[in-house]
Amino acid sequence: MARASGDPHSTTGPAPGRWAMLAVLCASLLLVAMDATILNVALPSLIDDLRPGPLEQLWIIDIYGLILGGLLVTTGAVGDRWGRKRLFLVGFVLFGVASVLAATAHSSFQLIGGRVLLGLGGAMVMPSTLSLIRNIFTDARERALAIGVWAAVAGAGACVGPLVGGFLVEHFEWQAAFWVNVPVVVVTVAVGVRLLPEYRAPHPGGLDWPGAGLSIVGIVALAWGIKHVAKGSPNPSDVGALVLGVALLALFAWHQLRLEDPLLDVRLFREGPFLAAALATLLAMLAIGAALFLISLWLQYVHGYSPSEAGLRTLPSALAMLVGSLSSPWLMHHAGVRAVLATGLGALAAGFLLLALAPEPTTYPVVAVVLAGLGLGDGLAITASASVLVSAVPAERAGQAGAVSETAYELGVGLGVALLGSIHGAVFSHRMTDRTADLPLRGHDLDTARGSVGGAADVARQVGGDTGRRVLTAARGAFDHALTTTAYVSAGIVVAVTLLTVFMVPRGFKVTGGGH
Repeated sequence: MARASGDPHSTTGPAPGRWAMLAVLCASLLLVAMDATILNVALPSLIDDLRPGPLEQLWIIDIYGLILGGLLVTTGAVGDRWGRKRLFLVGFVLFGVASVLAATAHSSFQLIGGRVLLGLGGAMVMPSTLSLIRNIFTDARERALAIGVWAAVAGAGACVGPLVGGFLVEHFEWQAAFWVNVPVVVVTVAVGVRLLPEYRAPHPGGLDWPGAGLSIVGIVALAWGIKHVAKGSPNPSDVGALVLGVALLALFAWHQLRLEDPLLDVRLFREGPFLAAALATLLAMLAIGAALFLISLWLQYVHGYSPSEAGLRTLPSALAMLVGSLSSPWLMHHAGVRAVLATGLGALAAGFLLLALAPEPTTYPVVAVVLAGLGLGDGLAITASASVLVSAVPAERAGQAGAVSETAYELGVGLGVALLGSIHGAVFSHRMTDRTADLPLRGHDLDTARGSVGGAADVARQVGGDTGRRVLTAARGAFDHALTTTAYVSAGIVVAVTLLTVFMVPRGFKVTGGGH
């Protein structure tokens, strides 16, 4: 393995204590992944306390993933040059500080600010975990298993986030969803300082700051544009942000091709398996990220479950995720990457099609099967994709692989909530406009009821009586209808990327030791 601060190509056999190192990395990854979804079930309590508007609600949920995704390319390169252990520890300390800021928020603005800093800290942690795995595990078979564990923890964290959040909200307050991070950060940092080795490129060049600026602004502008255009009736500034994001990312790619030591070697995307792995991660997470968010709201608002009850009912996805992630290395070895990717994405598509075709009103047994299909597909696809990405780069540039994998993962989740969440919101509002036409609601109450299912539930509680019951019934029906529409869109996205994957990955392609 690579020496602690020396040449990554120097090998002295397997790293002693490597599985304990993996445990430290996974502990941090679990918190960062949980924070992407932990507020899903806490949102109703948060709404009651801070009274954010529909747009603020979406930003509270998805700003974390968007900031994280926008910074990962830069932080991955910083880790290669500055030291992956150092970046990991500094990022996790910042993550703990940001958790305190979010937990003490008394306004939507402060909470969004805390989520921004959480995204910054997470952006420093996540590529470090995968790149350190690339260095610590020098044997390809062991590395595949370690990545399987890594993917299982990342996916399980996203899936159990609603369960943990629900328990904390029900027994404490929504702020506990952030306070829970602090003791884990303290213990993990203390252990990581002593246990983790340091790795960095043997002859690092300077950081490409113009490229970093282009990638950060380009990704954030692209995400902003997609989010607001998807809401319907976009204004010129929304379209301008979308065009600006595409232009800046194209300029970033052109700029990287001209450098001897690029921030991100975009030539890697010329390789079919590498491009397929990145697309599979991005689009699979786009679909499943939105699904977990919407299903968490569906469980609470449509079926009236408490936060902890709603979180418990998302467990099929976490359990299936573990099965998919841990079985993926064995399946890749025996069946090849293409078969595993196609099977995983096919399971995702089947889950969305079941949700789309199920008769309304949708029942929980159907949703439980859907969640299991999504979890299994996600575990298979994400583990296979991460293995391909990590094996495509030499050890000293492992931060690039971690950045691509995590950018696709987190940006997919953030864009899923923004894009598909916005489509769901638009369909919901249109349906509610028809369903509330004959209700005695006026002004602010009418706009609130039509804006979101949470707003409708709030109005129903305030007006009470027969009108309140009719508002709630209308909202539940509109939410179900919008969920069906969103499931069709998600299924179409996943089917398209499945076909692309089969086309771009050669039959029998296997993950190698990398380092070429």
